[in-house]
Amino acid sequence: MRIGELATRSGVSVRALRYYEEQELLESSRTSGGQREYPEGAVDRVRLIQQLYAAGLPSRAIVDLLPCVSTGMATQQMLDTIMSERARIAERIQELNAALTKLDRVIEHVIAAGVTPTDREPVAPANA
Repeated sequence: MRIGELATRSGVSVRALRYYEEQELLESSRTSGGQREYPEGAVDRVRLIQQLYAAGLPSRAIVDLLPCVSTGMATQQMLDTIMSERARIAERIQELNAALTKLDRVIEHVIAAGVTPTDREPVAPANA
């Protein structure tokens, strides 16, 4: 498939796809006219890249991890990287949950003070 189709099917901009190639996260072949062509599996790979980026992994870590996903082959270094990133994400989740709990308390105080939430505002605290 061409780059435009991959962009549409994966929900990622053409510019992002070119960046992924520059970072060696994604590979394409070229037509005789120089246009990029991607295999069918590129859609899933782009979605995985997006998920890893969303989790906060830098492109260098993603490059190191993708061979494990693609080939099933892994090294101790890959496992160490995955475990380290997982621990970092788990810590971030704990921090966000603590912030959410604090916001819920503030919301409870504001509601107790007589301010009524509108339909656009969150009504119930997460722990309610």
